[in-house]
Amino acid sequence: MRKRVGLIGREPERAAFDQMLAAVRSGESRVLVLHGEPGVGKSALLDHVRDSATGLRVLRAFGVESEMELAFATLHQFCVPLLDRMKDLPAPQRDALETVFGMRAGDAPERFLVGLAVLSLLSDASEDGPVLCLVDDSQWMDQASAQVLGFVARRLLAESIALVFASRERTQDLFGLPEREVGGLTKPDASALLDSATHAGLDRRIRDRILTEARGNPLALLELPRELTVTQVAGGFGLLHTDALPSRIEESFLSRIEGLPAPSRMLLLVAAAEPVGDPTVVWRAAERLGVAPATALGDEMNELLSFDVRVIFRHPLVRSAVYRAAGEDERRTVHRALAEVTDPVTDPDPRVWHLAAAAAEPDEVVAAELERAAVRVQARGGLAAAAAFLRRSVALTVDPARRVERAVDAADASVRAGDLAAAQELVDLVELDATDEFHQVRAQLVRGRIAYAAGSFTEAQGTLLAAAQRLERFDMDLARETYLLAWGTAADGGRLRAISQAIRELPAPEGGPRPIDLVLTGCSLLAIDGRSAAIGTLRRAMTALSDLPVQDLLKWGWAACGVSPAVWDEQVMCATYARAVEVARSAGILTELPIYLVCLGSANSLTGDFASAASMIAEADAVAATTGVPVAPYATLILTALQGKETEAARLVAATIGEPVVDRRAAGVTTAHWAAAVLYNGLGRYEEALAAARASAGIAQLIVSVWVLPELAEAAMRVGDDEIALEAVRRLAEAAEACDTNWAQGILARCRALLGGTGAEELYREAIERLGRTLLRPDIARAHLLYGEWLRRQSRRVDARHELNTAYEMFVSIGMAAFAERARRELLANGERVGERVVEVAPTAKLTPQERQIALLVREGLSNPEVGAQLFLSTRTVEWHLRKVFTKLSITSRRQLREALPHGD
Repeated sequence: MRKRVGLIGREPERAAFDQMLAAVRSGESRVLVLHGEPGVGKSALLDHVRDSATGLRVLRAFGVESEMELAFATLHQFCVPLLDRMKDLPAPQRDALETVFGMRAGDAPERFLVGLAVLSLLSDASEDGPVLCLVDDSQWMDQASAQVLGFVARRLLAESIALVFASRERTQDLFGLPEREVGGLTKPDASALLDSATHAGLDRRIRDRILTEARGNPLALLELPRELTVTQVAGGFGLLHTDALPSRIEESFLSRIEGLPAPSRMLLLVAAAEPVGDPTVVWRAAERLGVAPATALGDEMNELLSFDVRVIFRHPLVRSAVYRAAGEDERRTVHRALAEVTDPVTDPDPRVWHLAAAAAEPDEVVAAELERAAVRVQARGGLAAAAAFLRRSVALTVDPARRVERAVDAADASVRAGDLAAAQELVDLVELDATDEFHQVRAQLVRGRIAYAAGSFTEAQGTLLAAAQRLERFDMDLARETYLLAWGTAADGGRLRAISQAIRELPAPEGGPRPIDLVLTGCSLLAIDGRSAAIGTLRRAMTALSDLPVQDLLKWGWAACGVSPAVWDEQVMCATYARAVEVARSAGILTELPIYLVCLGSANSLTGDFASAASMIAEADAVAATTGVPVAPYATLILTALQGKETEAARLVAATIGEPVVDRRAAGVTTAHWAAAVLYNGLGRYEEALAAARASAGIAQLIVSVWVLPELAEAAMRVGDDEIALEAVRRLAEAAEACDTNWAQGILARCRALLGGTGAEELYREAIERLGRTLLRPDIARAHLLYGEWLRRQSRRVDARHELNTAYEMFVSIGMAAFAERARRELLANGERVGERVVEVAPTAKLTPQERQIALLVREGLSNPEVGAQLFLSTRTVEWHLRKVFTKLSITSRRQLREALPHGD
């Protein structure tokens, strides 16, 4: 009867679930997030879909409020029935999952590698039949579990799996997933439910008031009439107010609990305080408190609590009502009993959490155990849990100096976990209580990182610089690393010179420079003395970084990726970016991977491999959507500009330049203006190109503001502004002359040729010869175009025809539509007959970016599981995409991919 009345008025939701189950049975995947206020019926709907899932394997987990600080706790509930399948996972995934579940020791795995392991487990389970996954009270999932399950939900595509979350409110880790709000019942349905819950007649006015103030909340309509006296039923005294509905529902439960015998109440409190729902642990703790089943269980208890494989409360509000209503002494007593019965070897972290909850005053023994627990959970990847353990350790520390030290560690962990408010509170505590400068400066370092994470770049620059300077007296390695962080933060900001000057004054590192020290020195020289002074050091850094160990590359990859563009070496640049992508993919570091994908996508655009660039951009966007961290549009700006896609490029340029970002960095604006200059030079709209190039070149950004100078020189010469062109070439010479690479010297020769004079032809030929040795096909084609345009103006039509035809064919082949049209117009002006050709479409153009990635990997001999591991997809999803690839390319086997997608495509 309870289930039936609990679903009154829920026909639309039930129908939606029936459709979901039908889709899953037919081999599709479905994801849904239910959200609504407490008591609105989300759990009843989950019960309904579970009971309707005939023939499906059901996995169910519950978020528990008291369990939120235990990393991967909800995920462990979820995966326990599947652990027998772990042996079949690829080794990196198996190791990651065993590590976070405490089944093996090891370094903390990347969160998204854990997600891929769970995705693989579910996909494998779905091979035996459809799977239904239910997560109730997901607002109380621990952060690690929420991130992993959010990752899994976004990656389901072609598996027979349904994943349904129920949450009180929308949570960040589930943003963007299909959702459905569960609202209150209509008045007729609410009336029917209220009638089912009241056995005495209600005064009509009182009945209407209950219906109005309950707002259709089913649990309120079921529970609140239970506590009404006959007088209240008749007169309406003491009825609920809408602003306190959840607490009033809790009070309804409490009114029933207060009538229970003392042993029953104590058993409820033990169950509420025990986070995992382990019946053995609950009963052992209860027995220590003198509670036995014979005295604690009864019919009333069965309506509130059930014992099965897990201890389950009838409704989450029962748990919260019991725990919040208990006195502090009662709660401490229960937690102490739970700590005593929790195995210190197999479950050390829940045990120490109970000990901390049982502590009535500072306790160094417990504080030290919490500190050790933080190390353990962080090693398993539970950074948020580690921060929580450390914060509790701070509260229980007796010695003031030790308390400050732990507070700094807790602040550092909190900012890395993304809890900036907690980190700020701890930093404030350290700055107030610290009596030694070392801990004060460590707090200042954390404050700088907080500012950077919050997007306050100006504040971060000054704070990090001051921290680095003060750290010199205590830890020179940490000081140098802080300087590099400050330099990277200010690489396009106003404090760059001050930071670089401070770096210059550092003593030489003991034992010789590390690769990062070379980067630091090179960066400071670059900012103060220019490329001529920095080039030698940056080249040494580039060589050292090419052999950087994986762990250092993961830590300092962003620095490695910034050196090769500074020295104009496109081959090293492409190789460095590709290695960074490979390492980040292999390690599952999806927080860093989009950065390297954007770098590699930009490099692919510069080399004319637009299909690969589009694939990198698509993957970066997909990963960014998974992590919730927006990706900068740099690669897309460059790609669309070179392709000549005016509408798309102009819209993105305008959005990037006009975006109202507080304290924003200049790199995005500089890149947007550069892209606009490329676009308008291709379209032959030189006035607009000149304005965009001048805007980009005028921003103090060390890389892009130099790369835009060729666009500035070309646009200025075309509009007849020789003075601007001369200045652009002068600045370019300062940046490029010291770099004896074909890229630097080829671009410089091309721009000098633009200025004209007796040596122009030799310079054009040098540019073509130099750039012809590089990977930069768009720049090679542009050199031929400019030389052809110059020859035509010299009335050398035959020579011009050859250069312009070469440029035109290259532009068409690469996919540079605007430049191709510019070359075609020049050919027509030269008296040639040339039809307008459609830019060549490679076979992969029929494929989506993700389909292309999968096809190319399969072409190289990777199996479907290997492709899935690299692209963070399930094997079933890879198979689904591959079928679509075969259809689009009109092939039937993996072997045929080698012919359909030749190398170089």
